[in-house]
Order: sequence, then structure tokens, then C-alpha cells
Amino acid sequence: MVMNHAQTAAPATSPGAEPATPSTSTPTTGPEPYAFVPGVTPELSPEERRQMMFDSGIPEELHHQLGVLGISPLAAKMGIIFQEMTVARMVATMPVAGNEQNAGLLHGGAHLVLAETLGSIGAVLHTGGQKPVVGIEISATHHRGATAGLVTGTCTPIHLGGTLTTHEIVMTDEQGKRLSTAKITNMILDPSRR
Repeated sequence: MVMNHAQTAAPATSPGAEPATPSTSTPTTGPEPYAFVPGVTPELSPEERRQMMFDSGIPEELHHQLGVLGISPLAAKMGIIFQEMTVARMVATMPVAGNEQNAGLLHGGAHLVLAETLGSIGAVLHTGGQKPVVGIEISATHHRGATAGLVTGTCTPIHLGGTLTTHEIVMTDEQGKRLSTAKITNMILDPSRR
């Protein structure tokens, strides 16, 4: 089982700020304050991309499986930190702070970003990183709100097939209370049929 115990997330810098320079080649305890500008995909050097994956809790042995950007810029921007990454179970945390809607609650869309991030990477790991996957359906039921702290998403497979995967993702607060339940189905693409 691949696990990472990073628990904290540093706030992102304001738009236009210089991205942090990678300091080491080993995992850290939280993401570096990378600069994210709306409408612009970050252009990271291979070293910066590698450091962002470490900062997001992704073990080095999985780096090659996660596509050209490594970690989704959106997932990094939202402060998602992976704790466990296996085919059988994916776990990540995300701060409420910075991901609220206008009433101060964790945004419903943030629940779905966490769920889709976990479910999609779970599907990629199921293929061993050998085939691309695309989400074709996602849904969520929101049970209660969160106004502070870390939210934990726990993703487990419902179905792992050759063409489709389906995962359930449960989001909980720091007291273990269920905040939402999501379900995502991903299609595994066959690159030879493109």
C-alpha cells in the first residue's frame, strides 16, 4: 500500500506571484505556494512538476502514471493532498479554507472536484497507467456543510472492469461526520481505436 501522511496545506499565493522554487527531491508536508493565474495552465519545468507531485503527497513510484501534467492544476490549487493511493482505496484531504461558496460553506463543486480527482486517479491506477481514462458521469448527495478544517475523501471501487470503472467517494469532516457521498464512472479508452 502506498501511503503519505502529509496533513497540512499552505495557502496558494496571489495571482501573478512567482512560483516557489523546488527545494528538495523528497516529499514535503504540504504544497508549495505555487502561483495560479485564472485562464493560464501553469508551465512547470520537469523539476517543478515533480516537486508539485511530492507536495501533493504523490509517491514517486506513481509519478509516471499520472499524465503530462502529473497532478491536476485544479487539484493542486484547491490544496488536495493524497494520503493513500492504491487501486483498492484512495484517500485525500482538502482544506475548507479557500474552497468556500459565498455563504462560507465548503462549495458543493469542491466536493465534486475532490471526488473526481480520487475516482479518476483510482481508475488510472486500475489500468496501471497504461490507458487513458475519462469521467463520463458523476453525482453527489450533500448531507451536511463544513465551514472550517480539513475534509477527507475516501474512494473505494464499486466496479473495476476493462471498459468502465465506478467508484464511491465519501467526504467526511475532522470529526468523521459524513459531508457528502459521490459516485463517479470512468471510461477506459483504447488508444489503438483512436
